[in-house]
Amino acid sequence: MWLAPEEVLVANALWVTERANPFFVLQRRRGHGQGGGLTGLLVGTLDVVLDSSARVAPYRILHQTQDSQIYWTVASGSSRKEITKHWEWLENNLLQTLSIFDSEEDITTFVKGKIHGIIAEENKNLQPQGDEDPGKFKEAELKMRKQFGMPEGEKLVNYYSCSFWKGRVPRQGWLYLSVNHLCFYSFLLGKEVSLVVQWVDVTRLEKNATLLFPESIRVDTRDQELFFSMFLNIGETFKLMEQLANLAMRQLLDSERFLEDRALPRPARPLRNISALKRDLDARAKNESYRATFRLPGDERLDGHTSCTLWTPFNKLHIPGQMFISTNYICFASKEEDACHLIIPLREVTIVEKADSCSVLPSPLSISTRSKMTFLFANLKDRDFLVQRISDFLQKTPSKQPGSSGSGRNSSIGDPAPEALPAPQEALGQPASPTSHPQGAPTASQGLLKLFQGNTPMEDLGAKGAKEKMKEELWHIHFFEYGRGVCMYRTARTRALVLKGIPESLRGELWLLFSGAWNEMVTHPGYYAELVEKSTGKYSLATDEIERDLHRSMPEHPAFQNELGIAALRRVLTAYAFRNPTIGYCQAMNIVTSVLLLYGSEEEAFWLLVALCERMLPDYYNNRVVGALVDQGIFEELTRDFLPQLSEKMQDLGVIASISLSWFLTLFLSVMPFESAVVIVDCFFYEGIKVVLQVALAILDTNMEQLLSCSDEGEAMTVLGRYLDNVVNKQSVSPPIPHLHALLTSGDDPPAEVDIFDLLKVSYEKFSSLRAYDIEQMRFKQRLKVIQSLEDTAKRSVVRAIPGDIGFSIEELEDLYMVFKAKHLTSQYWGSGRPGAVRRDPSLPYLEQYRIDASQFQELFARLAPWACGAHTPVLAGRMFRLLDRNKDSLITFKEFVTGMSGMYHGDLTEKLKVLYKLHLPPALSSEEAESALEATHYFTEDSSSEASPLASDLDLFLPWEAQEALRQEEREGAGNENIQEKREEKGNSPPECRHYLQMWAKEKEVQKETIKDLPKMNQEQFIELCKTLYNMFSEDPKEQDLYHAIATVASLLLRIGEVGKRFLGQLGRKLRDTAPGEDEPPAPGPPQDPAQEIQSPAMGDPQARAGGDTQLGNVPQESQVVGEGGSGEGQGSPSQRLSDDETKDDMSMSSYSVVSTGSLQCEDLADDTVLVGGEARSGGTVDADWSISFEQILASILTESVLVNFFEERVDIGLKIKDQRKVERQFSTSSDYEQSGVSG
Repeated sequence: MWLAPEEVLVANALWVTERANPFFVLQRRRGHGQGGGLTGLLVGTLDVVLDSSARVAPYRILHQTQDSQIYWTVASGSSRKEITKHWEWLENNLLQTLSIFDSEEDITTFVKGKIHGIIAEENKNLQPQGDEDPGKFKEAELKMRKQFGMPEGEKLVNYYSCSFWKGRVPRQGWLYLSVNHLCFYSFLLGKEVSLVVQWVDVTRLEKNATLLFPESIRVDTRDQELFFSMFLNIGETFKLMEQLANLAMRQLLDSERFLEDRALPRPARPLRNISALKRDLDARAKNESYRATFRLPGDERLDGHTSCTLWTPFNKLHIPGQMFISTNYICFASKEEDACHLIIPLREVTIVEKADSCSVLPSPLSISTRSKMTFLFANLKDRDFLVQRISDFLQKTPSKQPGSSGSGRNSSIGDPAPEALPAPQEALGQPASPTSHPQGAPTASQGLLKLFQGNTPMEDLGAKGAKEKMKEELWHIHFFEYGRGVCMYRTARTRALVLKGIPESLRGELWLLFSGAWNEMVTHPGYYAELVEKSTGKYSLATDEIERDLHRSMPEHPAFQNELGIAALRRVLTAYAFRNPTIGYCQAMNIVTSVLLLYGSEEEAFWLLVALCERMLPDYYNNRVVGALVDQGIFEELTRDFLPQLSEKMQDLGVIASISLSWFLTLFLSVMPFESAVVIVDCFFYEGIKVVLQVALAILDTNMEQLLSCSDEGEAMTVLGRYLDNVVNKQSVSPPIPHLHALLTSGDDPPAEVDIFDLLKVSYEKFSSLRAYDIEQMRFKQRLKVIQSLEDTAKRSVVRAIPGDIGFSIEELEDLYMVFKAKHLTSQYWGSGRPGAVRRDPSLPYLEQYRIDASQFQELFARLAPWACGAHTPVLAGRMFRLLDRNKDSLITFKEFVTGMSGMYHGDLTEKLKVLYKLHLPPALSSEEAESALEATHYFTEDSSSEASPLASDLDLFLPWEAQEALRQEEREGAGNENIQEKREEKGNSPPECRHYLQMWAKEKEVQKETIKDLPKMNQEQFIELCKTLYNMFSEDPKEQDLYHAIATVASLLLRIGEVGKRFLGQLGRKLRDTAPGEDEPPAPGPPQDPAQEIQSPAMGDPQARAGGDTQLGNVPQESQVVGEGGSGEGQGSPSQRLSDDETKDDMSMSSYSVVSTGSLQCEDLADDTVLVGGEARSGGTVDADWSISFEQILASILTESVLVNFFEERVDIGLKIKDQRKVERQFSTSSDYEQSGVSG
């Protein structure tokens, strides 16, 4: 590549001059290429350690003038070919011009100008990049691609200097972290280490420090453990590794490819050595943390954050913290975790103004909302810029509201400002109900609890009523002091009130606020109603499952014992399945949604469900409940940390896996009385999953003694079940609802009742050290384990589904699956336009989830096939792919792939030759290769009767053999069914015997087994292709000459057999024509005169195909066969061309072997051997319709050559080939130039 000219002071240090002229010098880096010795080793080591660009570009061209000591770099190259091209261009285009100049300065100026012009011209043709990476970083990316053989689609995120511990010896080198791979390269004094690990293969990633390894990063895969240590940036490196491994797990989970975020704000100038992808990932991490902290919608993007103070009127303090500004929200989080959190939606903002600064309140900023609340921020570093950003976002805010009628920032359609509403009932009723519903559908416009419980006066409820009234009063006081609605100050006081229980009249409103569902609901008015309308009447697997579970959702509650509650539940669940088909519907969603409907309208319940499934419980409700399994792993880890004496016992009993899924998926609603579990749901919406984990630990802790004395899982489950059934809520004002679980586990002596508030208090006292950040870290670690465990389960399921007659061992099948999966994933990485890159659907059966296309199969075939065919390998791979691709979608599944491999590796000589034989017949033969055969078929069938057999058509030439088998089987079954029906009518109404059906099934299984009789004959053109393949197959064998001689003998023998068969057919045809009556008469309607019956496609001219045709026509016995299939254009319709198939069977093997063994090719020997007859071919530009050869003849001929028999019967170990393929996947790089110098390492 051409380089912008730069000065080089010492031109010959570490470089060797190879060419020179008066103006330019071509140099090679010492140690590169042949030779080098010790100097080469030292230079190579320096290049790696110092990250020199010479590692990538070991050739360069310098400009020089005779009297000057200064050199200028003008070009560099990674190969001799590249640099020679630049050198020749300079010699041809510049040397003559430069010799005219008198001044050396003019020469240098001209050269520099010319090189700059060339670079500008090249850059003009390039597409402008959305984000330019710094030059140093581009150089590192180029190094990575060259060193590890990565394509351009593989983007480098960042690279670090580090040591890789190989044994106890550290190898200093460079760690490259790309989107899909972790790569490491080191070269120290001839010792080279090159590693490539796919992120999807990582099973464990952690930062640890031991005596052996000082602070290091551990990366585990299924078959190796890697340790990397570094002096600088270990925290940054580990965080980036976590992000990339997380992206890979997401790809395995739902096949999402990494897409660069083009909407990120760009820096004013490129940051030094930081790539655009690195900035992208950093921004993603910040966005995710921001959205999780403030429960914001999934599309919210953080614009920036700054430190400041917030004036809190409830305690008259300036609280230090961070202000966050995003597209639609201004948020504040105090430094102390519980001091204060604040969310201000920009749709609520009416005034933003800069207040006067003073020494007490520097740089204050006042923000007022529509609910008459004012928030005062101070100590802002860049207040003017901040106000400008807020103003910019405010101007965009109204346009984002659907149905907005004005451009002013006050217009916020669809948001009724809950903080301005005096009564909670209004907040629950008016804004939340959908604007339209399908006609006649009952609508739950408020919580079902109100509809079915009625408004019993609190005075009638006695002490419970008074307690509930007091709770309401406390909350109203809180609203007065801290604000109401979205803009409420959230403090430790708010949490304390939640822990005491939310009053039922406020529960729906506060769930909406704390979960963030309110924000999504008011910004999407009418969305739910629209979904209900679209999803009504639509049927899918999800709707079937929903219908099945509707009446299992809290059947003990009166709200779900009538159509109003059931219909509301159906609409909410169906609407969500329609919104998010990836999740669709999962069991347990019905239980949670039914509780949400008790306290809110349908629309509110829908948006709460969205918040639950998509943000608060990520991946919980997908088809593999990955999120719940991840949190189950966290629960096990926490049990080890907090309850070590119980942990081992629980593991032995296997209890945690049984309990945690039901506890977590339904938030205890399915295992605890309703009025108690709903208190946990209150805390969950405020605190998140942390509360559920705390309560679960508290339950185990309380029952520790009883659990330790349990002898099996059933006993432990009974202990826990009975405890949970007796967790009561003594403050509940709702009428008690019978708990079905309690009815099942009740015993003679029920345990003492436990108050839910006491249980919550214990959970906070003992386990409140849990932090949201720690849980997220543990989630990442467990996600690696869970997803890799699920992948292992999928692998085992796929291997079990492979038929036992495939021939590979379980270990070999598992290894092949991993290789196949890795090849599929490369299409996800780099082949977005390829058919194999189609998004994987995790809902498909495991066998069909991973598929590869023809080019990927070709790569695997070249590496794994036992037959090395040199340059002919791609052709053979293409044919094998077409043979395996039965549904013609240009993709093959793992089962099809293994079937193809098994045919080449397992079985005897006959089976292997059958595979090879099929590869030279349609459909394996491509349309171009089979073109002549197709034309010949048209030629010979153009006068056929319309009653031709379906297998005699030209399309059958390209039908897979299995398809033909299926057609023939259907015909046989059709005939068989008629016979059975006749027998049944004869016998009357007697029931059929089981033995009869067993015999039928046995026959069906037998038919599927293909024999050599079923193979169609091969025409001359196909035979020549087979010979080509065999010649190429032997080119790399040690016994090459013997094999060539043997195949030449066999090929010439088979050609002569074909010629003899052709002559015999001609003679027999003429004899039959002479005796045939009325050959020119039109064909009679009966089967014996049907010409189509005699005309067979060359690829289909086998006994069974003809039998199928006869069966269809009715009265002709299966044994009668066509002799001159395809004919020669004469006497095609003659009925006397039929011979007995029994004669064919009797004479076939004897005549074939005798002809080959004696070497006699006279017609007398072949007179009765009708197998040698038939087929068609193109030879010398004309169609030779009579030449054909059968599989039996090829087999018999090859059996005469022992060297060929030994070649095909030799066992090849696929395990070695799989190891080589994995090595290629792990180490893309070719052998180092330094190794070629002859230095052993």
